[in-house]
Amino acid sequence: MLAILLVHAAAALVAPLGVRALGRNAFYPLAAVPLGSSAWVIANWSEPQRVRLTWAPSIGLNIDLRFDTLAAILCLLVLGIGALVLVYCARYFENDEPRLGVFAAELVAFAGAMFGLVTSDNMVLLYVFWEATTVLSFLLIGHNAEQAASRRAAIQALLVTGAGGLAMLAGIVVLGTANGSYLLSDLLSGAPSGTAVDVAVALLLVGALTKSAVVPLHFWLPGAMAAPTPVSAYLHAAAMVKAGVYLIARLAPAFAQNPVWHPLVLTLGLASMLLAGLRALQVVDLKLVLAFGTVSQLGFLIVLVGLGTPAAALAGVTMIVAHALFKASLFLVVGIIDHGAGTRDLRRLSGLGRRAPVLCATAILAALSMAGIPPLLGFVGKESALSAVLDADILAAPARGAVFAGVVLGSMLTVGYSIRFVWGAFADKGVEPDPAPLPHHPSEVPVAGRESEDRLRWQPPGALFLAAPVTLAAASLAAGLAPSWLDARLRPYAETFAGPPFSHLALWHGFTSVLAWTLLIIAVGVGLYRLRARFTESAHPRLGNADRAYDATLRAMDTLSLRMTGTVQRGSLPLSQAAILVTLIILPTVLLALGTRTGVTLRLWDSPLQAAVGVIMAVAALAATVLRNRLASVLVVGVTGYGSGVIFALHGAPDLALTQFLVETLTLVIFVLVLRAFPARIEARRRTAFKIRRAILAAGTGTVVAVLTGFAVAARTAEPVWPRIPEAAYTFGGGKNALNVLLVDLRAWDTLGEISVLVVAATGVASLVFRSRRFGSAPRAADSPDYDPELVSWLPAGRLVDRADRSMVLQITTRLVFPTIMVLSVYFFFSGHNAPGGGFAGGLTAGLALTLRYLAGGRYELGEALPVDAGHVLGAGLTLAAGTAVSSLLLGAPPLSSAIIEVSLPVVGHVKVVTALLFDLGVYLIVVGLVLDVLRSLGARLDSELADADTPATKGGSGA
Repeated sequence: MLAILLVHAAAALVAPLGVRALGRNAFYPLAAVPLGSSAWVIANWSEPQRVRLTWAPSIGLNIDLRFDTLAAILCLLVLGIGALVLVYCARYFENDEPRLGVFAAELVAFAGAMFGLVTSDNMVLLYVFWEATTVLSFLLIGHNAEQAASRRAAIQALLVTGAGGLAMLAGIVVLGTANGSYLLSDLLSGAPSGTAVDVAVALLLVGALTKSAVVPLHFWLPGAMAAPTPVSAYLHAAAMVKAGVYLIARLAPAFAQNPVWHPLVLTLGLASMLLAGLRALQVVDLKLVLAFGTVSQLGFLIVLVGLGTPAAALAGVTMIVAHALFKASLFLVVGIIDHGAGTRDLRRLSGLGRRAPVLCATAILAALSMAGIPPLLGFVGKESALSAVLDADILAAPARGAVFAGVVLGSMLTVGYSIRFVWGAFADKGVEPDPAPLPHHPSEVPVAGRESEDRLRWQPPGALFLAAPVTLAAASLAAGLAPSWLDARLRPYAETFAGPPFSHLALWHGFTSVLAWTLLIIAVGVGLYRLRARFTESAHPRLGNADRAYDATLRAMDTLSLRMTGTVQRGSLPLSQAAILVTLIILPTVLLALGTRTGVTLRLWDSPLQAAVGVIMAVAALAATVLRNRLASVLVVGVTGYGSGVIFALHGAPDLALTQFLVETLTLVIFVLVLRAFPARIEARRRTAFKIRRAILAAGTGTVVAVLTGFAVAARTAEPVWPRIPEAAYTFGGGKNALNVLLVDLRAWDTLGEISVLVVAATGVASLVFRSRRFGSAPRAADSPDYDPELVSWLPAGRLVDRADRSMVLQITTRLVFPTIMVLSVYFFFSGHNAPGGGFAGGLTAGLALTLRYLAGGRYELGEALPVDAGHVLGAGLTLAAGTAVSSLLLGAPPLSSAIIEVSLPVVGHVKVVTALLFDLGVYLIVVGLVLDVLRSLGARLDSELADADTPATKGGSGA
């Protein structure tokens, strides 16, 4: 199972290269990946398997995969139909299709994500794959990004299914906590109970029903028909929308008796079956007929798998298979019609049954299965479903009667729109004048049509184009003719439910009441089709419009956010800061006053030196509020930072002290670079008199922070963990510097998040400065038109500095000191695991060296010191840090933790290397890249603009 996930990931990575080399024919070798994986599923169908890859066992986060009958059913559908859809794509798209390589990668990745979803035993891992399918569906639906309909549909699907996913995540957390395990297998073996569990189950159902487009959150699926037809056939018939059905089927054995289960599942499932079935009789786009039909049948599937009896479970999984086969086939047929005729409007299509007999036969076969006509698999599943609902003793008689009536009515609608689809696509209607235009539904994609009453054009499809829908329709017929074979493979899932013995799947059960109901369903369905004109869509939908409700909800949220923003964000920095600080003062103070008080002991200092440093910091802070010279204010603020570093050192924290000194120095340099563009003193019009409210706010904030710190320390009741950290750092992280080991090993996930934020911040700031051209390395001295190689200079670009600004002493000092600082930087990097230092300190030291080169030699000196793109350095660092997770796994350690390698070399002796060194190297590169970006954006770019402002006629030398 893990190999299948890795193979799909690798195929997704190489897909763009394959499409670039082979064009659309690259879909054929890509189809071999899910096809080979489906062969593995078939070979291991009756062999339950488990895979566990240790990740974070102490908190239950492991890669736990489980393969059983239910997983096998979904995996075969996902992988098998995925392979056919990829083959179909090779003839659906043209070689000049934009972003075709990315589309292929997304489709293959989606197949892998769905496989991971249905085989996940860990609910947290299931959620990760769940959201991966959400993101990939967003990208696939929005493939035609230049079209407004595609963008709207993609965002709509993302918002609706993403919101449901968040509700599901909350349910997973509550349920996992209540059960004491996040494993589905543990949950199903002994389901917990209680109010919290009821809420968690409801939240899980919200996520499942949202994913499967159940009323009232169904509208995103018809809107998603803006996607290319292969996406509709795969995601919205066979794969993504089945995720919610799968989750309900997985949880039903344990939670079908939960008090919130049946009211949600049965009520909303039946509502979807009826309302969407009615809408399928109204719309005129063939793709939308299938879309609303899909919503209707998803409601039917949810009713069956959520009913909670063995017979209903067997009928449910049978209908899951049948629906995937006939609906994917019909979607692919629509794609061929759209390609060949240029329209999907059933009012304008005419005579295709004569022109495309194979395509027509395929569609009729799939539509018969959808309508539940023998001998197709849809009939076998429908018969089993009616019988299961009639015998569902789990429900009270009135409820059972209501559910059965809903299923019968929904099945009648299914027959009606199945006939309507075949008639609309293939019947010979003759030449009809265009009817009056219907009101356009926001989620419906406009369909192309004839400009005149000329005969409909038709481009016959090739054999490879027909292969996928024909195969799926034939499979539906073959499975219907061999129900006992299918029963043997689906029954093990149904047997996981507690209940009386239940009948096998069969094509003929004799003359039973269920057969009579089936005949009635078919007869009434034909009647509904003949009365189709009565269902014509009107300007005011009889049953409301969920899509318009979605738009109204978004508008209301926009209005609310604008009003809130207008209230608290008025463009005034002092007002915003005041709101934050007032909240900081009031909320903790009230909670402390109402909460339990604990004894607080206060020790002012450990030594008089600490008190002296504190006094200096306080005086500097006060001076910053009264000084009018900008540079002087920055310097005294820096004194408070250096004072903090001294206190760290006095408390025995040399790592913190070193980092504080380096950060403070670099911050001062950045401030100085920015202040060059400002007047030296604050203008008189910008000066503000002493304001008592600001003084009170500042004093209150400082007091609350100090009090909170005292209470936090005094509130400790458990034994502190810090005495164990040094031993744990050496045992698990292989280092004696506990702080560095914490950063790169024990809490490396936090550090990875922090450096990711650094990369994003650096990219954002630099992109604001470099408005027209963000990328590229800093210019070198030879790029300047004023460069004269004959002049002698201590620095390569020093000769380009204006004589008035040139300092020979600084240049000579830089030339001598720069190598030493870089060596110190490397020393800090390598020594950090066992002594003060580390990647962050080493990177800051290297950044200071680059800063010194820049101050001495100007903006061109950056290109001489480090002639690489800062973005490349940042990207390399982030890739290296994140890649440590993989390297640790390959060496048998948890991801982002230290795998220790010990070797004995002939000359060097015993060498001990930890993989966290690679993570630290990534941090080092990110800090260097960040500093280089800052120097280029706030330094070199500003130099260029100032130089251009002083000498407008100067050409060149402005690139940064």
